[in-house]
Amino acid sequence: MYPIDFDNLINIFQKLPGVGAKTAQRYAFAVLDLNEEDRAAYIAAIEGISRIRRCEVCGFLTADDKCEVCKDSSRDRSIIVVVAYPQEVAAIEKAGNYHGLYHVLGGLISSNKGVFPDDLMIEQLLNRIDESTREVILATSSTMDGEMTALYLDKVLKNKDVLVTRLAHGLPMGASLDYADELTLIKALNNRRRIEE
Repeated sequence: MYPIDFDNLINIFQKLPGVGAKTAQRYAFAVLDLNEEDRAAYIAAIEGISRIRRCEVCGFLTADDKCEVCKDSSRDRSIIVVVAYPQEVAAIEKAGNYHGLYHVLGGLISSNKGVFPDDLMIEQLLNRIDESTREVILATSSTMDGEMTALYLDKVLKNKDVLVTRLAHGLPMGASLDYADELTLIKALNNRRRIEE
């Protein structure tokens, strides 16, 4: 029904997570309706993705060999936060109060999904830890896969002379207890702390 190039655009949008046929069609029409300048910027942004790769040190995104965080000499190199995905680095950076390094695993251990320790950047993490590394903060999610990954990392890091900590989990600010699930309440109770004055 549509020209082949337009159908191709619709098909490409459908490959995005959570995008069905109707949404993909709406996206395609939205791109078609862009003015020439915006469309050129859109095309340039898509083409620019071909230059993005994983940082050779930490696994975050970069257009060079090393990402901006790894190149930044002002960062505290004695602390490494371990996350599963690059977008989690961005979330921590947005908070603005962490100034150490990162390590992106590239996923979580999940036997159901066929993801095992060798499929992740765990060996690279172990190779990064040296005498200057003071702490490794495990910032994986509180899902079953996130917990399994954290437990595995804690086990393999036992051989290293480094403090291994885990992000606290529990109730978010403004949350109501009656809406919290059981795992969240358990984590909140286990991670309780004194009230600071």
